[in-house]
Amino acid sequence: VLLVSSGTMGLGRQSLGLSKELVGDPNNIIDRQACAAAGQKILMSMYNMMFQALNIQCSQVLITQGDFLSRTRYVYLTETLDRLTSMGVIPIINENDVVTGGISGPQVFSDNDKLSAILAAGADADALALLTDVDAVYDKPPDEAGAQRIKVYTPDLAVQIGEKSTMGRGGMAAKISAARVAASGGVHTVVASGFDLSNIDRVFKGADVGTLFPASERKSKRQRWLNLATESEGRLMVKAAARDSILCGQEHPLLVAQLDAVEGDFGKGAVVSLVDPEGTEFARGICTKPSAEIREGITTCDLISFNSAHPLVANNDFVLID
Repeated sequence: VLLVSSGTMGLGRQSLGLSKELVGDPNNIIDRQACAAAGQKILMSMYNMMFQALNIQCSQVLITQGDFLSRTRYVYLTETLDRLTSMGVIPIINENDVVTGGISGPQVFSDNDKLSAILAAGADADALALLTDVDAVYDKPPDEAGAQRIKVYTPDLAVQIGEKSTMGRGGMAAKISAARVAASGGVHTVVASGFDLSNIDRVFKGADVGTLFPASERKSKRQRWLNLATESEGRLMVKAAARDSILCGQEHPLLVAQLDAVEGDFGKGAVVSLVDPEGTEFARGICTKPSAEIREGITTCDLISFNSAHPLVANNDFVLID
């Protein structure tokens, strides 16, 4: 069992005596981080007390964007979570808002919904419950007349989204987006109300509660990392014939001669997007060469050399984008 929990900012705000309007301003980074720092000890104290009453150990795991962007840190993180759960310890997981509020750059996740989805996929979870303040996903805000609960979500469904909380960073749109991420990572996901505590047991017993997002076929752990937990550092513009070959499942490494252009400046080992002639990303992979060397290779691709025949992305280092 993994538990991704919010609440530190709200608890910290109350502890420090700051107004909801002040802390609710997303541009007020320092006060928000101060509230998160003050709230951490309160949140963990509450969880520790509750789990002790059940004779269960819990632990705190604070995560930053870099823990996903780095393949090594991602592996260490998921293996640590596996080890904790194997010992019967329940990890209490949250973003480390104390240090990440003002950081710009690649954003793998923007809220705890997406964070929980990526972790569920990376930890080989059987299921994920995203708890919210409504019973399920509705086709329009549930307080509007005629709103209907969606029992099983499909991508073609039209959903009208209402407002989200100003203190947090979630909302129904975030729940739907996160649920789709988890499902694409091979995890059955349910969005349900957190006000009814019996829903947790009902969700994991497969009862008709909330909205189910059925799992897709589970890819390898490396492919799940590439697809769900990375941000592209550049783009390789792939020729149509090479794209068709990749999409058809033909296992041939991508070569310089199969590119029209390269976009961005990146080094060896960077995660890059493979895009078709129309500019649409269809795959993502780990590039074996820096962008400068690829550009040089494209201009001289008519000359056969070791570099031109060396694969840019190996067969086991890419994943098709859904």
